[in-house]
Amino acid sequence: MAEETVPKWEGKSTAELKTTTPEQIWPFLAEFCNIDKFFPSVDTCYRKEGTPGQPGLVRYCESSTSWAIEKLLTIDPINHSLSYEIVENNIGFKGYVATLNVLAVEGDGCKIEWSFISDPIEGMKLEDFVSYLDNTLLFMAKKLEDAVRAQI
Repeated sequence: MAEETVPKWEGKSTAELKTTTPEQIWPFLAEFCNIDKFFPSVDTCYRKEGTPGQPGLVRYCESSTSWAIEKLLTIDPINHSLSYEIVENNIGFKGYVATLNVLAVEGDGCKIEWSFISDPIEGMKLEDFVSYLDNTLLFMAKKLEDAVRAQI
């Protein structure tokens, strides 16, 4: 009898930033190994291996109860886009690949899109995970806007 394949999860979260442009936000996301400054539950993030700004860069992220090792797959500074995968973790992610896009919008702002595909996470519903990403991205957008303002 053939094994039953479980469908992959797919989703997307979006946050609008009213006062910052993609060019202002992009350097913070492109750094990749600084997510602890913007992600609410990450206390530590550092480069584990690879060259900054290049595919293959690997970061280690840790909170008080969890950790993840993530690998930069693609980075496109012209189109303000990057993708990464979680290669190891202790929180149940398997086959997780995400893409972050920073897009221009009419006026002075921009929009961050965080899309993902993943194997289902044991003990969690897809809608709960998407809700978590929505809230996390809103938190990150505020922190990113604050970081841009601090530079001006």
